[in-house]
Amino acid sequence: MSGYDLKKAIEQSVGNFWNESYGQIYPMLKHLATEGLATASVKRREGKPERYVYALTKKGRKALQHWLKAPAGQEVGRVEILLKLFFGRQVAVADNIRHVQRFQALQRQLLQKYDAIEERLRTEQARHPDLPYWLLTVSYGRHLCQARLHWCDETLSRLSDISGSTRAERGQRRREPHRRRAQNHKRSTQRKRGRK
Repeated sequence: MSGYDLKKAIEQSVGNFWNESYGQIYPMLKHLATEGLATASVKRREGKPERYVYALTKKGRKALQHWLKAPAGQEVGRVEILLKLFFGRQVAVADNIRHVQRFQALQRQLLQKYDAIEERLRTEQARHPDLPYWLLTVSYGRHLCQARLHWCDETLSRLSDISGSTRAERGQRRREPHRRRAQNHKRSTQRKRGRK
């Protein structure tokens, strides 16, 4: 498999939860070959550039099995919407609401995508021995989308509350000078009466 083939395979299989760029793939393939974990052979094609094709060695398969048995690490992801909401007070509440609504729409699209992936897998790969494992990853994606949609509903409700209290505070600030003037006028009037 070439680096190009590997990138395409990633996009069509694990791309919903794992992504690699060509800038990561090609150096890693060279490293695997240097370590004896993969073989590299040159495939010559008429009128096209040479293509390096890689295959796992026995040592490479053992290393893969070792990695598969090791506990999975805790990943700290980069979730842009959370970063934007963390600093959300710096912009209008309406901007934050729009961000969450876009995120919500994306989650709905992803949920439909996971449904389509499951249907395709069940149809095209019905007899494949890895199907139950593949479906576990699809289920994870679906559950994640559903949790995010629940979070979106909750967040939009809270942002609506914040928006309402912000409007009330603005209204109170607008009324404050009038109230102060009225109080000052009342005191002034009482003082004048007291002098008479």
